Amino acid sequence: MKKYIERITYASRWLLFPVYIGLSFGFMLLTVKFFQQIFHIIPELFAIPESGLILIVLSLVDIALVGGLLVMVMFSGYENFILKMTVDDQHQKLSWMGKMDVNSIKNKVASSIVAISSVHLLRIFMEAEKVPDNKIMWCVIIHLAFVISAFGMAHIDRMSKISQN
Repeated sequence: MKKYIERITYASRWLLFPVYIGLSFGFMLLTVKFFQQIFHIIPELFAIPESGLILIVLSLVDIALVGGLLVMVMFSGYENFILKMTVDDQHQKLSWMGKMDVNSIKNKVASSIVAISSVHLLRIFMEAEKVPDNKIMWCVIIHLAFVISAFGMAHIDRMSKISQN
């Protein structure tokens, strides 16, 4: 009975596979949105002010950061929880593939969230005259919470590595 339960539990890891496929669809949607914004801005390029262009570029950076986060979570999650990926061509294999454990993933995700939050906060500051002060305050507080959380997780990870050695 114990062996049967262990097999079922171990096989249940494949329930994550549709989740990672769903994330890849999300990544495709982000790619479509990225190019939609580029095609939308091209006809208006010479008519919009510099600050408007900067906001659009920041929006594109935001999409790229979220896309990178999705790729990292999909690949490392698949490798850590389902199966090791076999990429035949060493030139195509990403340098971090196969080297990230769960703590590394958490730290990378936290860093990515801080970077995404920073870009969002910069966009808000670029339009500060249109944004209510209390919204700016809450965005700064939330961003600081992300930063403190990322530092806390990195510190805990570092302390656990020291105690293991």
